[in-house]
Amino acid sequence: MDTVDGLFFLSKSVAETVLRMLRGEEMDSSHEMIIPNDNLPFKLFLFEGGEGKYKRASHWHRSIEIFLVMEGKIDFYLGENHFTIGEKDFIIVNSNEVHAIDAPLPNRTLVLQIPVQTFEVYLQEQPYLSFSRRSGEQNGKLMGLVMEMYRTYERKTYAWELKVNGLFEFVKYLLLTEFKDQAQAPDIIRQKIHLEKLSEITEYMKNHYDEALSLEKVADRFGFSPTYLSRIFKRYANISYRDYLQDLRVEYAVKEMVHTAHELGDIAVNHGFSDSRAFAKAFAKRYGCLPSEYRKRARKCY
Repeated sequence: MDTVDGLFFLSKSVAETVLRMLRGEEMDSSHEMIIPNDNLPFKLFLFEGGEGKYKRASHWHRSIEIFLVMEGKIDFYLGENHFTIGEKDFIIVNSNEVHAIDAPLPNRTLVLQIPVQTFEVYLQEQPYLSFSRRSGEQNGKLMGLVMEMYRTYERKTYAWELKVNGLFEFVKYLLLTEFKDQAQAPDIIRQKIHLEKLSEITEYMKNHYDEALSLEKVADRFGFSPTYLSRIFKRYANISYRDYLQDLRVEYAVKEMVHTAHELGDIAVNHGFSDSRAFAKAFAKRYGCLPSEYRKRARKCY
């Protein structure tokens, strides 16, 4: 890839990748999952909800993510906005941006996860960087780069690390020069600051979700009043403390439910529910059916 006076010119291989995507030609798919290399400054992998029947409740993280749908479609909920991302399209999820994902049908989606520290030198300009989609041509450039990273990573030919790191540097450059939002509203910045504070709490909840984890207990551990902790969850994460905890428990319980033959009552207790009835109620709220019905349908897919 070359640049002249700040303009991008796609290399032949990247351009061919974009054309193949736009024509809908099948991509090389020799790996179910790409396991990130510890020596790389990013994570590149296939979306875990690729088999369909997948829901991820509201959550947020410090990293910046690009979801590029190669086959099928997935639904994203960013704050109060809903987006359906179809084939040969992508979405950018920014740092500390509350989002939920719904993938009812099988799909093949590539995820590039970029640690926010990658842009540390540019965070001096504004406390939080935000990126968003642009014109068709610009979007095509970004998709081409990410796809070429993927293909390089898969093939792992001689000196592939140099190439994939070089492509990643161009992804960063393109994000900063063509996809960066110039300013964010004060209320958005305020939300991101509070979500940053909540991240330590939610990390603790993920590590102890299967225990008795009352609002009062968690608030006391982090030096907050229960009322204050409940309020910042609802106001800045757009979800109540109880619903966040229940969704977390359901998320882990589903994995055991689908991949083992354990009794539903045992699964419920294993993941912090008082009994199978409490589990069924929380599950139905999220999936719209009973755990037994979901398990029966899921097993038909294997």
